[in-house]
Amino acid sequence: MNLESLLSETHLRSLERETRRQFLTRCTTGLGALFLANQAGKAAGGPGMPQHDSSNPFESLPPHFRGKAKRVIYLHMIGAPSQLELFDFKPDLQRLDGQPCPQSFLEGKNFAFIQGTPNMLGPQFPFKQHGHSGAWVSDRLPHFSKVVDEVSFIKTLQTDQFNHGPAQLMVHSGHARIGYPSIGSWVTWGLGTENTDLPGFVVLLSGGRIPRVGKALWSSGFLPSVYQGVQCRSHGDPVLNVSNPGGISRDLRRSALDTLKDINEKTHSDFGDPETLTRIAQYEMAFRMQMAVPDAMDISQEPAHIHELYGTAPGEESFANNCVLARRLIERGTRYVQLFDWGWDSHGAGRQEALNAGFQDKCREVDQPMAALIMDLKQRGLLEDTLVVWSGEFGRTPMRENRGGVEMKLIGRDHNPGAFTAWIAGAGVKPGVTYGETDEVGYSAAVDPVPLEDYHATLLHLLGFEHKHLNYPFQGLDQRLTGVKDAKVIKDLLA
Repeated sequence: MNLESLLSETHLRSLERETRRQFLTRCTTGLGALFLANQAGKAAGGPGMPQHDSSNPFESLPPHFRGKAKRVIYLHMIGAPSQLELFDFKPDLQRLDGQPCPQSFLEGKNFAFIQGTPNMLGPQFPFKQHGHSGAWVSDRLPHFSKVVDEVSFIKTLQTDQFNHGPAQLMVHSGHARIGYPSIGSWVTWGLGTENTDLPGFVVLLSGGRIPRVGKALWSSGFLPSVYQGVQCRSHGDPVLNVSNPGGISRDLRRSALDTLKDINEKTHSDFGDPETLTRIAQYEMAFRMQMAVPDAMDISQEPAHIHELYGTAPGEESFANNCVLARRLIERGTRYVQLFDWGWDSHGAGRQEALNAGFQDKCREVDQPMAALIMDLKQRGLLEDTLVVWSGEFGRTPMRENRGGVEMKLIGRDHNPGAFTAWIAGAGVKPGVTYGETDEVGYSAAVDPVPLEDYHATLLHLLGFEHKHLNYPFQGLDQRLTGVKDAKVIKDLLA
């Protein structure tokens, strides 16, 4: 082999080891300079940008200021429960029951199914005022009615999406498109976790199905992938593949991970890709999780009075079990626990999604455990620094759904992005407050509308973040949960 061939082969080998990033840094078109400037910005960190040790992405970090909340349990009722059958009492709507809907309610509006002129639909269940706060709650939630003085209601949440998938993404990521980080990812990126033997962000599912857009709802988006949610199960292995395969001991797995760690560290030394360090951290967490997760997820350890309080049945998949799991996880230092409960899409097209059938079943499934969660957190002193949030993805119409212009036998309501109800409780929240007021029939916000960016800004504020400064550079913008619109913290909800 002559010298020219040898040099050519050596050059090719060096190119094989060169990454796209390294190429861009040496590019003469100016892209290299842009890349270096971007990397320098990331290294320095923008205002309020968390500074993690690259070898420990889960380390606990301080927020921008001292927030009241240290952790979050978010209860999302997938499918959008009807606020008009739960929390938003409208006696005028009862008087209008069965009358043709005014055309002014229909003009310029998008509906998932309503066609023609539907009839108005009054509340399907009786309401009463409860507690010192006098909060209106229907008789479908008898247990929850006893804890209304611990929560604050937001009656006028608004979204610009009327289909489930995009609306669910809006609630959890602030964007209707896949690819943006969820709230849980923003929070665990910003605060880290208090127990590196457990995931900082855990997702629990009930209702028999996953949400329509699936794991996009707990994605880390453009944040490092280590901050995405970890889906756990309430029966079987808590996390898929958490157990060692047959014939593989814990010592053998440790030895294999040590070898893999050496290889990854050499790769990081050669190429400098930060995702390699993330991969090492994920492998190490998975090893620690093999011991910590099964213990945290074993609700059979709970005493009988706790099972009675929540209505749990160990070994089953249920919302009640997941509420106990959420308490056990945050008790052990998990930062953000997300519960998704499927089955709240009450169109009336079938029994399971009818207000006069399946909706009542869903209310029975969640009423006792969500009330128990608040009481249990309070009696343990955890409600003082834990934020509990409940919502759907939009509201329901004051009109009865009429698919194809024909009224159905079962009773249901269509999607309504104009107004829906959420409640929050715990750390930093002023209890017994109702914020916002809808119009006479609960169709749209009449007083104090709350766009989702204000809702998100308020949740972040409770955790100690200035929402404008919790950002991450991506695609030329400092991206944030609240997006580019002006957002404000709802101070009337703060204790």
